[in-house]
Amino acid sequence: MDDLLDVSRITRGLITLQKEPTDLRTVLNRAVESSRPLIDSRKHVLEIHIPERPLPVMADIVRLAQVFLNLLNNAAKYTPEGGRIVLTAEAVRDDPPQARVSVRDTGMGIPEAMLPTVFELFTQLERTIDRADGGLGIGLTLVRRLTEMHGGAVSVTSAGPGQGSVFSVTLPLRDDAQMGADFTVDDGAPERQPSQSRRILVVDDNRDSTDSLAMLLRLYGHDVRTAYDGRQSLAIATTYRPDLILLDLGLPGISGFDVAKQMRLLPGLADVAIVALTGYGTDQDRAQSNAAGFNAHFVKPIDLTALRDLLVSFKY
Repeated sequence: MDDLLDVSRITRGLITLQKEPTDLRTVLNRAVESSRPLIDSRKHVLEIHIPERPLPVMADIVRLAQVFLNLLNNAAKYTPEGGRIVLTAEAVRDDPPQARVSVRDTGMGIPEAMLPTVFELFTQLERTIDRADGGLGIGLTLVRRLTEMHGGAVSVTSAGPGQGSVFSVTLPLRDDAQMGADFTVDDGAPERQPSQSRRILVVDDNRDSTDSLAMLLRLYGHDVRTAYDGRQSLAIATTYRPDLILLDLGLPGISGFDVAKQMRLLPGLADVAIVALTGYGTDQDRAQSNAAGFNAHFVKPIDLTALRDLLVSFKY
């Protein structure tokens, strides 16, 4: 649903990129960091080939990282356990010069007849038992739209079913001298990040959504942990002692309302800031979360400006 809403907002022109000079390698490293849990859980080998020299681009760091996170997560999902994923980045001295990033996997591959349509909305390969966690055919559409908004292009090749696939993204490459003194090559953190780092726990059973939000918060300079159900979040909070908890309400096993109540009974967490981050947004839902002791209530997908304001407004 988060991806679908993003596609809808892009189509209606409601998303504006906040581009800034940055090093594409920084964006890729952030995407790799966020995709690691899924890749490691499926016992894949990840090879990374990134040049030592900077790859200067103008980009919205968060949105461009979302492109490569989707591609890496897709490679992990559609590759049988113990597979191999190769991330490669290079400068292509065309006219104009470009940066080219490819994600190659040893997964299920794509039939030739489907190659022209894989980036279209709701396009899916045939579902199999070992790929029960596949998506809804939205992620690649989002990849294409965001790449094109950066002035780039995305393509795919595959030798057929069982032969893996290669997704390639090309982006305009800027000359270092054109970037000026603002060119960032160290950590890629946006200038708009809050000045004080917080310990934040993100709790949501949608792993892609959780990991993407965690990546964004780390870009803002925060220390972030993730949990995918209520019991796991309670166990983590006991030792992690977060300053802020972003909590989904519709969790399996224990609802977000019950998690919030139990959080406040844990040692040192009686006054922790707890924010509902959910798909439920009626007045009744907001009244219920307020009665349950939540400090704020946001409907997915959270507006980035509202998120930044949230991070600096609470008295932790």
